[in-house]
This record gives sequence, structure tokens and C-alpha cells, in this order.
Amino acid sequence: METVVLDGREACIKDVVLVARYGATAELADEAVPRIEASREIVERCVDESLIRYGITTGFGKFCDVVISRESNSTLQRNLIMSHAVGVGKPLPEEVVRAMMLLRVNAIAVGDSGARLSTVMALLDMLNAGIVPVVPEKGSLGASGDLAPLSHIAIALCGMGDCFYRGRRVPAADALAAAGLEPVELAAKEGLALINGTQCMTAVGALAAYDAWKLARTADVVAALTMQALRGITDAYDPRVHEARGQFGQIECAANMRALLAGSTCVTRQGQERVQDPYTLRCVPQIHGASRDAIGYAFDVVSREINAATDNPLIFANPDDPSGGDIISGGNFHGQPVALAMDFLGIAVAELANVSERRIERLVNPALSNGLPAFLVKDGGLNSGFMIVQYSAASLVSENKVLAHPASVDSIPSSANQEDHVSMGTIAARKAREILENARTVLSLELLAACQAIDLRGGPGSLSPATAAAYRALRSAAPMVEKDRIMQADIQAALALVSDGTILRVAEDVMGADIEGETYDEER
Repeated sequence: METVVLDGREACIKDVVLVARYGATAELADEAVPRIEASREIVERCVDESLIRYGITTGFGKFCDVVISRESNSTLQRNLIMSHAVGVGKPLPEEVVRAMMLLRVNAIAVGDSGARLSTVMALLDMLNAGIVPVVPEKGSLGASGDLAPLSHIAIALCGMGDCFYRGRRVPAADALAAAGLEPVELAAKEGLALINGTQCMTAVGALAAYDAWKLARTADVVAALTMQALRGITDAYDPRVHEARGQFGQIECAANMRALLAGSTCVTRQGQERVQDPYTLRCVPQIHGASRDAIGYAFDVVSREINAATDNPLIFANPDDPSGGDIISGGNFHGQPVALAMDFLGIAVAELANVSERRIERLVNPALSNGLPAFLVKDGGLNSGFMIVQYSAASLVSENKVLAHPASVDSIPSSANQEDHVSMGTIAARKAREILENARTVLSLELLAACQAIDLRGGPGSLSPATAAAYRALRSAAPMVEKDRIMQADIQAALALVSDGTILRVAEDVMGADIEGETYDEER
């Protein structure tokens, strides 16, 4: 497994996925060290000279005008993380917390946070040791950053709270001891440097954006199977149609659909059987393509946020005057950029599920399926076939419509109205993640239905090579439904193939496409 090097400037979503999901180790780049040390020197000088600077020699939020003595500075930072560790709800998935830890190290590596190098290395050591703090999923307003979630990581770093370690939930002090690590005693500014930022919403968002981009391409594969099952008309994917509009995602999706359907003998041409298809087939490039563009926007925002200094105040060292430098209070902790992007991401992914459910309806409805038996089963009446599969898809799509209501349009003032506009960005990111999980399932249900329809048409012999590979992958795990049976195992098998990227991989392998998908820019 490769090592991800963090310099505060060039980390990407692929790096987050490698560390958070696949256990890659992380290390600090050599060039980040002098930046960290320079900003720390300014903090130390501020304390030595008793300068009044927010969060260093003052209280926090509404208490920003309360001056704190030098003797109480360590207590101030410890009290900060303990009092702010008030998250509620179920623990965040371990991959999300690992991503949060990685991103916090990378944010400090920018060199504007003022934390000690030893504290940054302690957080990195905890990450690489596989110690994952228990972080409740709820409690962040998204400004001043993700205070509550990040505080649960900070208290674990100091030997408080609980962690997951080697498959068990244990006290953080025990996990650190078992890994041969020492708890950190925070110094001036360090509590704030660890918790005042957008790393929770960005961690959830990075993983969601990565998965959404894979799902958008998987949706094309599944739609191509349904297209063949319904003997769809390929003229609508003519490149001239899409170039006439000029929308990038639409052009890309149309090209992808043409490649996926190349070699198929079960699609039709305009006027061969009918003049035009319904929107769910004819407008796949327009619908899927718009979601591609929205996902790309979210990908770009999150990619920038990964390498951002998002705490407050920020420490700006002067390389030409080591004795100088500025400490500036600002608002980079405000999660509005990520909040809007995550709301947009959720809507974009919800639309992939919306149109997928409508394609399922066309497959199961004999009035719309161009000759397929009702509910995709022989001996209908005795057998119900895929009737309730469509119900489940409709249920998930309806749930997504509720979840897709934007969180970023809401704001509740906090800290005695000192923090009078907040982003709700972490709620937006968590909702996008939930929408994504539902959309995966809907597309898995369509995958099952499309392959069932193909079998009822006579089998996969007329499929395009790319979609035939996807069909075989599904059929290796879920056989055709000859008569009613419990389909839970089939649904879970299809979901696993969609979730782990198998359906996408086998199809794109046949096309000879670059299936890495690590960054949206590479795909563009």
C-alpha cells in the first residue's frame, strides 16, 4: 500500500480515499515542517508578549473579549475541547473519521494554524496506528466549522473519550497506550487549531463525491442494459445532437452510451419500430449528464477545501522577517462553500435514482415495455415477479426527495448571536451520503430488472460486449427469476456489485476505458 504525503497543498480526493477506506499510511512532507514551525513561533511570541489575540490569549465565541492569563492557557485549550465534545447520535463510520484526521493534519500542514509540530505528528501517529476516535455524527452547525465532531478527535488525542481500536471500542487512553503513544497536553492555540475547521463535512463530502462519480458512470452501464431490454432507439445519442447544445456532461454521457451500446443487435433505429423513445431512454445524456456536471462541481469544491486552512485565527509568518508575522481573525471555518456543493451533490445523485426508478417502471409495466411480460415473470398472477421491486425503488426515490431538501438554506444563530449565520454543511454532506446509499440500491434494482428482461427476450447473445460483461457479472451472483422466490439475496448481490465498482469495471474494461476515476479532472 502506498504512502500519502501531506504538504497542505497537493492532497486530492484519491489520497483521502486511500487512507480513509483502504488503510494507506500518511506522512508529513518535509517542506511543511518549516511552515508549521514558523507559525508556531508567532503564537509563542504572542503569548510571551501578552498580546490580545482571539483564541490564543482570549476566550472563544461570545467570550472573545475575556483575556486569559499565560498560566491558564493550557487549561483554556483543554477546557475548549472537553466542553465542545458534545456530539450526539450514532458514531460516524470509521472511514469518515480517518478522513477527518487526515484532513486536519493536512490543514495544519498549510502552515497557518499555529499548532506545534509535535502535536501534528501525534495526530498523524494516531491515524497510522489505526486508532479511530468515536465521533458522534450529529451536532455540527458547519460554522465555526465542525466544532463538536472535531472535538471528539481532539479529546482522544489527549487521552480522553473512546476510540475504536483493533475491532473494539475502548477508552482512548488505553488505545494510545496499546499503540505505544502518549496523550498530548495542548499548548496555546492548539485546541482551536484542532477543532475550528470544516474537516468533518469535507471528509464526508470527499468520500461521497468520489462514490457519486463512480455511481454516475455505473448508471450509464445500467441504463444501457435497460436500453437494450426495451429495444431503445440509439439515434438520440448521435453526437451532433449533444454538440448542438454544448453541455459538457451531456456530451460525455452520450459518448459513453454510444460506447457501451457499440456492437449491440437488440437496439433499434429511428422509425424502425417507433419514431422516438420516452424521456427516460431518449434523454439519458441530458439527465445523467447534468448530474455529472453537478458532481464535478462538488468534486472541485471539495478538492480545494482539502488543501485549505479553515481555522481561526490564521497565523501568517513573514519569510522576510522571522520576527514579524500577522495573526488575523477571519471566517474560513464557515462551511458555506461545502454546504452548497453537498446540497447540489445530493440533488444530482437523487436524480440518478429518480430516472432509474422510472426505467424500472417501464420494464415491469406491460403497457410500456414493448412486449415484455407483466412484472417480468412467466405465469403472471401465480407469480408476482418484480412487482414489489418497483415499490421498493419508488420508496427510496421518495425518501431521497425529502433528503434532497437543501440544508444550506437554513441557519440558526449561536453563541449568543456572535455566530449569527451558520452553514449546516455537515448536515448537507451527511444527507448527500444517505441519498447516495439509496441511489445505489435503486440502480441495483434496475440492474436486476434489466437483466431479467434481457433473459425474457432470449438471453444476452445480442447484447453489446461491454454490457454483456456487466450482465455476466450480475448473473454470476444472482440467477434469473423463473418463479417467485425471496429476492433479498439477489438484491444484496446486485448492490455489492454496484457498490464495489464491479459492474462499472467489467464494462469499462471491455471498452478499454480509463476506469481509475480517482479525480474528476482526470476523467474530464
